[in-house]
Amino acid sequence: MARPEKIRLGDLLVQQKLLTEVHLKACLDEQKKTGRRLGNVLIEKKFITEEQISRALARQIGAVYIDLKHYNFKREVVAKLPETQARRFRAMVLEDTGQNYTVAMADPTDLNAYDEITRLLKRDIELAVVTETELLRAIDRSYRRTEQITGLAQELGADMGDAAVADFGALTTSPGAEEAPVVKLLQTVFEDATQARASDVHIEPQEKKLQIRFRIDGVLHLQTETDSKIASAVVLRLKLMSGLDISEKRMPQDGRFAIKIRNVAVDVRISTMPTQYGESVVMRLLNQGSGILGLDNIGIPADMLVKIREVIHRPSGMVLVTGPTGSGKTTTLYAALNELNTPERKIITVEDPVEYRLPGINQVQINEKIELTFDRVLRAALRQDPDVVLVGEMRDENTVETGLRASMTGHMVFSTLHTNDASSTPVRLLDMGAPRYMVALSLQLVIAQRLVRVICESCIADYQPLPTEHEFLRSELGDTVDQHTYKRGQGCSYCNGTGYLGRTGVYEMLEMTKPVVEAANQEDVQKFIQVARQQLGKHTLRNHAAQLAAAGRTSPEEAMRVSSQLAE
Repeated sequence: MARPEKIRLGDLLVQQKLLTEVHLKACLDEQKKTGRRLGNVLIEKKFITEEQISRALARQIGAVYIDLKHYNFKREVVAKLPETQARRFRAMVLEDTGQNYTVAMADPTDLNAYDEITRLLKRDIELAVVTETELLRAIDRSYRRTEQITGLAQELGADMGDAAVADFGALTTSPGAEEAPVVKLLQTVFEDATQARASDVHIEPQEKKLQIRFRIDGVLHLQTETDSKIASAVVLRLKLMSGLDISEKRMPQDGRFAIKIRNVAVDVRISTMPTQYGESVVMRLLNQGSGILGLDNIGIPADMLVKIREVIHRPSGMVLVTGPTGSGKTTTLYAALNELNTPERKIITVEDPVEYRLPGINQVQINEKIELTFDRVLRAALRQDPDVVLVGEMRDENTVETGLRASMTGHMVFSTLHTNDASSTPVRLLDMGAPRYMVALSLQLVIAQRLVRVICESCIADYQPLPTEHEFLRSELGDTVDQHTYKRGQGCSYCNGTGYLGRTGVYEMLEMTKPVVEAANQEDVQKFIQVARQQLGKHTLRNHAAQLAAAGRTSPEEAMRVSSQLAE
């Protein structure tokens, strides 16, 4: 392909009748004042979309426009252009034809970038035009650091020699600490984990190896295995970063620290535990730059959402969100808080830890070491005249009773509880010692939830359910089971070969209606659960998961996996 000519973007868009002269002049005036790129000004003012600009550029230079959302990358081809250069020039290698390379560029008018890429690749290139947003997402997903992590781990092992334990305590103060192999290794692990959208990093010493795994979309994936002798150095460095006792190796410890990855703040919660071959470390990554989702964006069914909105805007009562660890309970509660967060309301949260930062609300971090407990902070919070109180978790009898009393005295109380489904939640409160009349009077709504993986759009394909999957679907969908086309992800570079990309919620909701309240006031637990399940009807977690499979959002296999431990 011939070297493209310099193009004036504004003139091109006017020529192709995508922009008026008036709008162009207004944007050019702003560009002169701010020094920003014209394309960004046009998009921000909504005169044109990013895709329209890319398609116009592609037409002008005779190149193809590619939607990278659905492109299946080959990592060995992408790697022909180093990541630093890909980010610098906003470009990626897509295809190797043997004679030349197909290179995607966000700005094909950048002739300096074109010349430099040609020099680096040492071949002619065929240009394809892509949007910058999708290109940056593709770079994040495609450039993984598995080999780099393995190499750094080997470098650390060589640096340690035959020593089983190295003293890395001096790294916190010594000059050039950032160049130490253990520091570079951990930095690369964190960068790779955030690129892979991992929620947790597991560092696990085995008899003859150190295993590093990432939890992505709720499922663990092996990242790398390396020499076990570096385990003590890695754990020691992490303890120093989180302020833990480096001399204590026999007892579990918990801590936290913050890091910046590409100018995004990430909070890291760390837990250490002694095992047979050394200390195991699990780190939960909380990305502070990801923003808080709204109630409309987390997968709650429309009819359920209407009732939830009606209840959370009441002046008092208790709303509980239940499910196992990692089921998205805090995300749901913060979506509700985000909706209620107005200047007219005072909102206080009591959490361990504070997972999201939400401007305008008062957030309190629990600290058991100084006896700053849920119960103590909750009692203090109620003297601060709040309208809404979020309690991170109902952990004990005192916290449950204080929360229930608060909801009876003019406060809306949100909290979480570890129960299997919605109908068993009031029973769990009674088991924890809550007075029966309080549960019946205060509890307004119980939302039970799980997270299911969403099929990757880049490799989605039709799928014929297996007999066991078909049986599960029939039990929830009835005679309509064969009226749907089911889908499954085949696995591609976008989803790291898993067939899934991202997660969404599955929900069930128990409203404390008059029949449910009357049943809660009786001693017969089985009778209450029966009444609660009658109210739920078909609107259960299992049914919602099956409905998502029928809609092609998730696979029958994933719907079955999430439903496997739920009551039928």
